[in-house]
Amino acid sequence: MFRPKSPLLEREVMGIKFPNPVGFAAGFDKNGEMYNELSDFGFGFVEIGSVTPNEQPGNPKPRIFRLVEDNAIINRMGINNKGVKYTVSRLKDQKPRVIIGGNIIKSTTSSNDKAPLDYEKSFAQLYDFVDYFVVNVSCPNVKGLTKLQDITSLSEIVDKLTTLRKYFDDYRPILLKVSPDLTYEQLDEIIELILISGLDGIVATNTTTTRDGLKTFRERVEFVGEGGLSGAPLFSKSLEMVRYINKKTNGQLPIIGVGGIMTPAQAQEMLDAGASLIQIYTGFIYNGPGFVRSIIRHLSKRSKLC
Repeated sequence: MFRPKSPLLEREVMGIKFPNPVGFAAGFDKNGEMYNELSDFGFGFVEIGSVTPNEQPGNPKPRIFRLVEDNAIINRMGINNKGVKYTVSRLKDQKPRVIIGGNIIKSTTSSNDKAPLDYEKSFAQLYDFVDYFVVNVSCPNVKGLTKLQDITSLSEIVDKLTTLRKYFDDYRPILLKVSPDLTYEQLDEIIELILISGLDGIVATNTTTTRDGLKTFRERVEFVGEGGLSGAPLFSKSLEMVRYINKKTNGQLPIIGVGGIMTPAQAQEMLDAGASLIQIYTGFIYNGPGFVRSIIRHLSKRSKLC
């Protein structure tokens, strides 16, 4: 019911053949427990994680809140997950029938100078069981994590992962997930690093710490407090970042566009801005199980017209 055939939307990105360009963003299937079930809703790929080397409980509850007036969510989950070994066991036991991305991140208890080792551990253990990797250095819910977007820290992580990849028989693309709160100067440095380092693409964007222009009562937003904001208020910022990256790289860098896609028209807009693929999360929560189908039908009609 939820998986319309869409041969016009098939595409090859980073050497991977995607049945359609609509994926489920990381943060929902944290432990790799429901990727096959999610694929039944029409997703062309599912990104699991973020995964850490060891199990961690995340932040105290309550830690996720809807801002209904804004079609938004604020979360301060804190990367709760059961650890990479558990995720690998799930992938072994339940053979994926959908393209799987592995989103990896450092443990909350690890200092930033130890972060490269954390990324290496998860990368090595997941390597044979996912189709691509996303290096998450931009989640606002891990203290100090976004500092890893500093070009010096980032270079060390990237160098270790691209070097480690050489020892595996099969090639797995590695992408970097960035914050929508970066300045364009910071983004330029990251783009340059990606282009010279051997990374394969970029995911734009993570959640935002800004609260500009919300319709929700200020008291409610203040009660919720810190956390990453996703959903409708993020769309214009993510869209502009995708458009900027695409122009800056002359369309040569694969981009997964994510952030605030709440309608099929916005999905098309993100692709038109230069995204090779798109991901949704909050839009699926608010629009329900038929949302991917609606996007695919909209994109298919557009493809036929073109």
